[in-house]
Amino acid sequence: MKHFVYIIHSSKVGSYYKGYSIRPFHRLREHNEDSSRYTANKGPWKLVYLQSFPDKKEALIRERKLKKYSKDQILRLVRTPLNEIAKFKRDSSSKED
Repeated sequence: MKHFVYIIHSSKVGSYYKGYSIRPFHRLREHNEDSSRYTANKGPWKLVYLQSFPDKKEALIRERKLKKYSKDQILRLVRTPLNEIAKFKRDSSSKED
């Protein structure tokens, strides 16, 4: 089972939220349905960063580091090869064919 760290962005309030999940796309839906106290009423949220890890411990260590990132650091990170969003979009589109 893969474990994920994700970053979502709200253009409504201009903020980023960093989190951990084993089902990041489901978690994004929860954020957009105001099921999370911190992100409620701040959406819509857009997934801007996704990174996978083989185990939970590694993912949670990474999440803790990301929570200290500034907006500039996040913007740079989103453009790096560590961001796996494109891979997951590619994988999901090939499943639809």
